[in-house]
Amino acid sequence: MTDFSYQLYSSRNFGPLPKTLRMLGELGYSQVEGYGELFADPKRVDTLRANLEDTGLVMPTGHFGLEMVRDRPRDVLEIGRAFGMKAIFVPAIGPEERRKDANGWAAFGRDLAEIGKPYRDAGLTFGWHNHDFEFADLGGADKPLDLILQGADDLALELDVAWVQVGGEDPMQWIEKYADRIIAAHIKDIAAKGEAEDEDGWADVGHGIMDWAAIMGALEQTGAQFFVIEHDNPKDDRRFARRSIEAAREF
Repeated sequence: MTDFSYQLYSSRNFGPLPKTLRMLGELGYSQVEGYGELFADPKRVDTLRANLEDTGLVMPTGHFGLEMVRDRPRDVLEIGRAFGMKAIFVPAIGPEERRKDANGWAAFGRDLAEIGKPYRDAGLTFGWHNHDFEFADLGGADKPLDLILQGADDLALELDVAWVQVGGEDPMQWIEKYADRIIAAHIKDIAAKGEAEDEDGWADVGHGIMDWAAIMGALEQTGAQFFVIEHDNPKDDRRFARRSIEAAREF
């Protein structure tokens, strides 16, 4: 049976965090994925570590902002060691940082690869998590995601399959294309058109339009080790967490 992780960003508007972690343990999650805000304050890191130990959950992967991984590698490595992380992903960059052409994205990929060296040297997987802007048309065969990953052969990919679809692409094609680079996947669903508008158009996993049986079957043929359930804006995080892991166990 797959061990599903839970992106704690999904519950950022709920909590408190110890309550969220207890809920996840009760629902059958064994792992969580942290995100930048949780790592900003050393005291909060210590508290989170203690809370995880209390619930028996582990945090094998984490999201860290580009500025933090670039400018504070010692801090990131210390946090990674504290949680026993296996992989670190940069989750996004802001609109003002996004490149306008293929040359710009290729340069960003090279920069990202250079930033990742201290983490790879420490034995961690380092890579990128996509949204939809990485599938913009640049007028050639390569999309921004292609150009980012061309930065280095050992840049890993955490593929958010729902954002691939929002970007107008077929997730199955991208899973096949980067089967050897996908180390983790975000398991997220999209509501039918006109539904869940108060949740930004996202759905509980297995209750939207994504073909999860096919997607999970394809992901299991890749190098993916971590399967992270996520919703960007649930109205009820317990409902989302419960219904999603129940559905995911049936894929």
